[in-house]
Amino acid sequence: MKKIAVLPGDGIGTEIVAEAVKVLKALDLPLEMECALVGGAAYEAFGHPLPEATLKLAKQADAVLFGAVGDWKYDKLDRPLRPEQAILGLRKNLGLFANFRPAICYEQLVHASSLKPDLVAGLDILIIRELTGDIYFGQPRGRRIATDGHFPGAEEAFDTMRYSRPEIERIAHVAFQAAQKRSKRVTSVDKANVLETFQFWKDVVSEVGLQYPDVALDHMYVDNAAMQLVKEPKRFDVVVTGNMFGDILSDEASMLTGSIGMLPSASLNSAGQGLYEPSHGSAPDIAGKGIANPLATILSAAMMLRFSLNDEASALCIEAAVKKVLDQGLRTADIHSAGTTRVSTLEMGNAVVQAL
Repeated sequence: MKKIAVLPGDGIGTEIVAEAVKVLKALDLPLEMECALVGGAAYEAFGHPLPEATLKLAKQADAVLFGAVGDWKYDKLDRPLRPEQAILGLRKNLGLFANFRPAICYEQLVHASSLKPDLVAGLDILIIRELTGDIYFGQPRGRRIATDGHFPGAEEAFDTMRYSRPEIERIAHVAFQAAQKRSKRVTSVDKANVLETFQFWKDVVSEVGLQYPDVALDHMYVDNAAMQLVKEPKRFDVVVTGNMFGDILSDEASMLTGSIGMLPSASLNSAGQGLYEPSHGSAPDIAGKGIANPLATILSAAMMLRFSLNDEASALCIEAAVKKVLDQGLRTADIHSAGTTRVSTLEMGNAVVQAL
């Protein structure tokens, strides 16, 4: 029996996670799923976005199925109490250093992309983002406080970018090993021409690359990478980069596929324990309307079965069901177009279960 911590979170998180759980239950697998509050919902109940009980559950689980956190109403809270701190806390406490964000353009959604069909047809990119270093975790971080002792009126703010050799080495190994199972090409994205941190990144990745002579390695500045993603996206296979650049580039890549509502993600530690979530956010503007796309979360559940539970057959089963539903012309609002049938969040989840 494998234990899954189910953390729906805020906004549309509860809606989309409910559909992923429904799909997992339909497979009739030996899974024990336990829910807990996280993000703004946890703050409302316990005064903290990542309560001790939630963190304990996540640590004890074989994997975490996560929805999304955040809402504009929490923006005035002190930063340590904001919903987004929950996901940062989970990454840190679980040691989730490798973020897999595949950007796949399904044949059925080629015309939903913002790019010309010939640029995205057959697109299959894997962005691997380092998740526990960089500017998001650098120390010290905060604001220079004004003379009156309060943040209002402060004249400067700062965050420190940093990486250690072991952090870069381990994410580089993950990228090269992933490439060996794909097209054996890695693009390392940096800003080595300006930032010492990323000159160091480039040097270490190059050293690790020597251990993988069967994998071709090239380096690209992040500004050029952002341009090439919309100019010639199929030139990429595996892209490895730091925390901040990976955050930005993976969201850009998501729109090549037609909708960020289609993109799953996996965040793994060295033991294979992982947190699985859609790449999109909590979307409070559409929460409760039943129009959110649950497919990214359902596909994240498939990644969970593959990477943390070693159940490749069930993962393939879910992915095939999603393709079948798209073949049937069913679309949520974000991917709906002329000639297709618009369905709700609930109806899309039901359709995937039926396809199974």
